[in-house]
Amino acid sequence: MQNSHRAEPGMMFSVSHKTAFVVDHCPYMAESSRQQVECDVLTKSRGQGMIPLAPVSKSLWTCAVECSMEYCRILYDVYPLKKLINYIVSDSEFHILNSWRQEDQSTHELMSALAAVGPPNPQEDPECCSVLHGLVAAVESLCKITEYQHEARTTLMDTADRVANRGRIICLTNAKSDTHVRMLEDCVQETILEQNKMAAGSDRLMSIQQCELVLVHIFPQGEDTLVSDRPKKEVSSLLTSEVHSVRAGRHLATKLNILVQQHFDLASTTITNIPMKEEQHANTSANYDVELLHHRDAHLEFFKSGDLHMAGSTSRDSGLKETVTLKWCTPRTNSVELHYCTGAYRISPTDVNSRPSSCLTNFLLNGRSVLLEQPRKSGSKVISHMLSSHGGEIFLHVLNSTRSTLEDPPSISEGCGGRVTDYRITDFGEFMRENRLTPVPESPDTEASGKPPAERAKAQLERYTRYWPMIISQTTIFNMQAVVPLANLIVKESLSEEDLLTCQKTVYNLVDMERKNDPLPISTVGSRGKGPKRDEQYRIMWNELETLVKTHVAGSERHQRVLDCIIACRSKPPEEEERKKRGRKREDKEDKAEKNINKDSEDKSWQESERLKGTLERGKEEQGESEIIKDSPDSPEPLNKKPRLEEIQLPEKAKGPVSLLTMWTNRITVANSRKHQEFAGRISSVNNKAELYQHLKDENGMDLHENGKATR
Repeated sequence: MQNSHRAEPGMMFSVSHKTAFVVDHCPYMAESSRQQVECDVLTKSRGQGMIPLAPVSKSLWTCAVECSMEYCRILYDVYPLKKLINYIVSDSEFHILNSWRQEDQSTHELMSALAAVGPPNPQEDPECCSVLHGLVAAVESLCKITEYQHEARTTLMDTADRVANRGRIICLTNAKSDTHVRMLEDCVQETILEQNKMAAGSDRLMSIQQCELVLVHIFPQGEDTLVSDRPKKEVSSLLTSEVHSVRAGRHLATKLNILVQQHFDLASTTITNIPMKEEQHANTSANYDVELLHHRDAHLEFFKSGDLHMAGSTSRDSGLKETVTLKWCTPRTNSVELHYCTGAYRISPTDVNSRPSSCLTNFLLNGRSVLLEQPRKSGSKVISHMLSSHGGEIFLHVLNSTRSTLEDPPSISEGCGGRVTDYRITDFGEFMRENRLTPVPESPDTEASGKPPAERAKAQLERYTRYWPMIISQTTIFNMQAVVPLANLIVKESLSEEDLLTCQKTVYNLVDMERKNDPLPISTVGSRGKGPKRDEQYRIMWNELETLVKTHVAGSERHQRVLDCIIACRSKPPEEEERKKRGRKREDKEDKAEKNINKDSEDKSWQESERLKGTLERGKEEQGESEIIKDSPDSPEPLNKKPRLEEIQLPEKAKGPVSLLTMWTNRITVANSRKHQEFAGRISSVNNKAELYQHLKDENGMDLHENGKATR
């Protein structure tokens, strides 16, 4: 236990451990706040002869006492131990109403002492009264050792001087001007220095290591303030100061309510839809809202997950106040059921005297428990909190609505809340290996290079992460082995000529893959059917590749040449577009040299079909038409009516691999052509053209038809 104290001695007592309230009791605090309070509430039952009561207004002193007591009440409700308040009243002298002892920390003790002090005396000489007396007493009080500090010093023994002594002073006064405020700050600063000198030579006092001064200037409603607001600023290494200029009444109450949340790390929760029976109509009920204050950790898990519903509720001083809205769930049983809770925090109603707050408090103190759910527009309801009392104190329990803390921690593959599971874990491991930092000794060479090693490392990390998808389904190129050479080289600060050739070769390989119509690793998650078509897949791939290269195109001139290569390979000639319009499923992206290579590598079945095509084609030189004679084993004599070439679909040169249907058709055609004797005229033909009726001409070459001697 001693080791744990020695590990963090300065964190044992924060500024919120000690709070000294200094309330001005001078004659000017007896001035009216000018916020009227109606006293005549019996307007309907009053007789005709009754004179209505005139409204009254509270003094500045009354407003300061009420609001400071609310501050103390909320603090004692949420922190019954280890958060101490010392209340001081200042007029012609200071009056300390309680001590740092734990038994003096209660609103009952403070209210009894304030009743003995009474209101300010307007007839008292203002020259003899000052809030400075109270501020000096507050600094002296902060130097006194509390029970908890004494216990810590006794436990630490040899390191007692390392126990922290911090505190806060809240001063409620009516300042004259900004100059008056600066004078108060200087007085507190000088007093701290004097008291620290005294504490250095005393065993009963502790030097102040840090002090926060919160000056709240109170002025009546309807008047202009003479003091301007000022955020927290550092007066010295021991003192920080902030100024709040607030109107008396409800504005002051709201300001201190916000300050107590800031000073003690509190948060607000509004319970909505609380069913309550109406007093006037016992058979009817209405829904009410109750605001509760508690420690901020009650919402910690939901702030992390981002599921918490924050609602801005407009407070009565026209300011915007942040609160968490939770919906009432009607309990079914009176007994407190066992629920898996991850935390329990004391609560304090914001408006403790209101009827809804009183009814809710009595309901819970009678042994009932209330489940609270998060309001959602869609989906199943999530019960996240529970209100229940233990030993006469009400706690806000945090129910387990997310992953249990008793389970094993989730792996990265399960994703955030189990929603994402396809992270690029392997690629990220490779990314970490490539960007591992190593210590570099300082040398003149590193200084002469221009950039220190740390800056070069940051620059490399920036280049590697310009385009780096985290999820497998959000990328195509990083799932392709063919793109790895280009992806590894393009992130370099400068490319060599060899790197440029490697990148261009990678692009040409992708072009060849598209020509062959190879499949791509496109994710079909969330899409209907088989996903996008092959053309669409390649379009997505080219777009992503172009995006990757564009992010690095400003690196060097060779990076631009890689981008130019990609753009050039993506462009298609006009005949390719026309072929695509006619229903072609593949596009030829090769130049003439690549086409010649493909012709040499065509299937052997194409050569057989070429010979068959020579036997089937006949044409007329004048018209350029071709006539086709279909031969079969049982074919009759050719008919005079010959089909045209466009009516017969001849085997076409295949671009790339020949389909199975084409190979089978060619094989059947060749086999059928060998089953009958070839026509003699076709055998002796020249260029597949044979001259008919060769013997009808005489020796002189004159056609006998012209002389009318020919017979049919």
